[in-house]
Formats: sequence, structure tokens, C-alpha cells
Amino acid sequence: MAVLDNFDALLLARIQFGFTIAFHIIFPAFTIGLASFLAVLEGLWLKTDNPVYKRLYRFWVKVFAVAFGLGVVSGVVMSYQFGTNWSLFSTQTGNILGPLLGYEVLTAFFLEASFLGIMLFGWGRVSQKMHFAATVIVAVGTLISAFWILSANSWMQTPAGFSRDAAGVFHPEDWWAIIFNPSFPYRLIHMVTAAFLTTAFVVGAVGAWHILKQRHLPEARIMLGMSMLMALFVAPAQLIIGDLHGLNTLEHQPIKVAAMEGVWETEQGAPFRVLAWPNQTEQRNDFELNIPYASSLILTHSLDGEVKGLNHWPVEEHPPVAPVFWSFRVMLAVGFAMIFTGLVAAWRYWRGHLYRSDWFMRWCVLMGPSGFVAIIAGWFVTEIGRQPYTVFGHLRTADSLSPVIGEQVALSLGIFVVVYTALFGAGTYYIFRIFKKGPGDQSDPDYYQHSRQRVGSEVSDE
Repeated sequence: MAVLDNFDALLLARIQFGFTIAFHIIFPAFTIGLASFLAVLEGLWLKTDNPVYKRLYRFWVKVFAVAFGLGVVSGVVMSYQFGTNWSLFSTQTGNILGPLLGYEVLTAFFLEASFLGIMLFGWGRVSQKMHFAATVIVAVGTLISAFWILSANSWMQTPAGFSRDAAGVFHPEDWWAIIFNPSFPYRLIHMVTAAFLTTAFVVGAVGAWHILKQRHLPEARIMLGMSMLMALFVAPAQLIIGDLHGLNTLEHQPIKVAAMEGVWETEQGAPFRVLAWPNQTEQRNDFELNIPYASSLILTHSLDGEVKGLNHWPVEEHPPVAPVFWSFRVMLAVGFAMIFTGLVAAWRYWRGHLYRSDWFMRWCVLMGPSGFVAIIAGWFVTEIGRQPYTVFGHLRTADSLSPVIGEQVALSLGIFVVVYTALFGAGTYYIFRIFKKGPGDQSDPDYYQHSRQRVGSEVSDE
């Protein structure tokens, strides 16, 4: 019975942490991209004196404020779980992860919080240059925050620069090696790029929706145009970055790659399994749809390259294969859909009718949440694929759990589900109300005249 209780507590604690981080990660990722987008908008307004850019800034800064607040709330709650459900993990890794997370607060969060007030309430109270500086500082702060959080997470994936004492406690030996651990550069670039793409597709979806409704057309066209530029150039770049990240994972966490690829036995010339049904009990795939030699070509750059299968390692080292396998394919599918969107947008722009296609506008609206889907799927691959370890190869998840009772974790998980659904549901509903209202300031006497001039010129150009 004690073993069953411990198993239940471990599983429920993992579900609870996964639930809270899934809610949390989407908001910082969105604000990272949105802060940089706001800095670009304000810079364009200062350079061109075009009031459309100012209206777009005032519109998106409201969304940023709500998303930033939701990210802070979910982040604070999530961090308490290190002390409640994962106290053994905190005890053993605190000497390393504690300073890294502390640096994030000192160098990033304080910076963001200090200048966020100027962003939100500084119009007319500080100079235009000072307000722009505050926006840039907040944008830099979000990137610094990503730096430290990704460094800490990457160290858990590819630990380096440490020693362990007889009690199993980790001690720092080389902070440079800890911070810039082997997977950190790839994870940082991959995540920041994902954040930019996530924001771009949300912005594009809002612009496309207003074009369909024939409202706020000058602002909507700028939103759609800027987002499609990101899709055209950044989405293909993300594919290359992801490939480099995958090769780094193959070097340092090959068992995770085997789960991503659904490879059970070591193979020469391994195919890429487009679809499969992993059967962890029998250690095989019940169904496969393959592209011959593709996995070996991608991973080893050779048609007959060797790809180690999961059974190269003991069964107790295997991560849950099915969620890793399918999450990886969801992430890939979304990435290719983003690339497709950028290419179609470029073709339609070249033909002179980017803004005149209802089907493409509907497609862009449909792609609005795609970045969030890809980020969550990617984090599933990263975190589930690391199992059964919290610090890969050194500290098992089962040895990281607090001495808690399964029923207590179940109760707190139920409370989290209810509170998070209400809180984040309300926040998301408010953001969608902002989207629906649109960026046009109807109290601005120049709005309608400027809108008619812009729309008239654009229609004549087409």
C-alpha cells in the first residue's frame, strides 16, 4: 500500500507540475515576442510619425499588460511546488539552480517590473524618447529572463560543471560550464525564435480577422504584413535551428531522440516514422508509416547511418515513448504549416492580392494559436523525454519527490484546475475582447480621414 501511495503521489505531482507549467509557459513566451514587437512599433512611430503605429502600440500594450500579469501569477505559484512537491530535488540541486533563478529575478524581473509602469502609464508624463527607452528595456528584460530560465532548464538536461557529495547534493565547480552547458545555446535560440513566431501568428490572426470584418483596415494590414514577414523568414530559420538542436540532443540525450523517432532497435538506414503507434509494453510499434532512410539522413547525414534504438538502454531508462513521439510530430506539423503560410503570403503579395483573399485570411486566423500549440508540444518532448530523471543521468524523478501523500497532491491538483480555469479563462476572455474591439481609436479625429486615405491608396495600388 505504501508503494502504491508513493506511485500515486509521484504521478500526481508530475501531472500537477506539468499542468501549471503548461499554463505558465505560454504567457512568458507570448510576452517575449510581444515586447520586441512593441519596441519595433514604437520605433517606427518615432521615425515615421505615422499615427497607425502609435495606435497599434497602444492596442498591443494592453494585451501585453494582461499576459505579463498572468505570467507572473502562474510563475510564482509554480515555483512554490519546488518546496511542496519536490523538496528533495530542491535540497540536492539548490546550490546550482537557486542562484540561476535568483539571477533571473535580479537581472530581468526587477528590470521589467521597474519600467513596465512607464510603458503602461507614461504616455504624456515622460518624453517620447524616455518612453521608447522603457519599452526597449522591458523587451531586453524579457530576453534576459529567457536566458536564465533556459540556462537552468538546460543544465537539468545536460548537467555540467558540478560535483556531488556523499549525500547526493550538487555543488558548483565551474559556473561558466553550468550556465553555458552543452544544450543551452541551442535551447535558448530555439525558444526565443519560437516566442517570436508565436507572437507573429497571433498578431497576424488579429489583423486577418479585422480584414475579414472590414474594420481597422490600415492597422490590420500592417499587422498581417509584419507577421507574414516573420513567417516567411523566421519560420524556415526555426527549422534549421531545430535541426541543430536535434543533433545536439542526439549527442547528449540519444535515448530522447530514439523516443522522438520511435526507434526501438538500433538500425542502419533508419526510416522516418511519419505515423506510428508505440507499444511500450511490448517495446515495438504496432503500426508504422515510414519514409525510408530519412531518420538516418537527418540525424547522421548519411543514408546508412546508425540510429540507436531504445532497447540499446535498459528498460528502466526509457521515457514514456508515445507522448514524446506524438508531441514531436505535432511540433513538426505546426512548423511546416508556418512555413507554408509564409510562402503563400509571399506568393500572394507578389501577385498583388495579399489582402483580398477570404480563404487566406481565414487560414491566418486559424493559425493564430499555432505557436502556443508548438511550444507546449516542444516542452512535452523536452520534459517527458528527460524521464525518468529530473537531472538527466544523475537524479531520478522518483528520488526528487517530497514525502507527500497521494491524496494531498490530488486535492491540490483539483484546486489548481478549478482556480486556473477560472483565472486564466477570465484573462484570456479579456484579451479576446481587446482583440475584438480593435486598435482603431475612434476618439482620434484624424482616425477616419487617415483610414480612408490609406485604404483608398492601397486599393488603387492593387
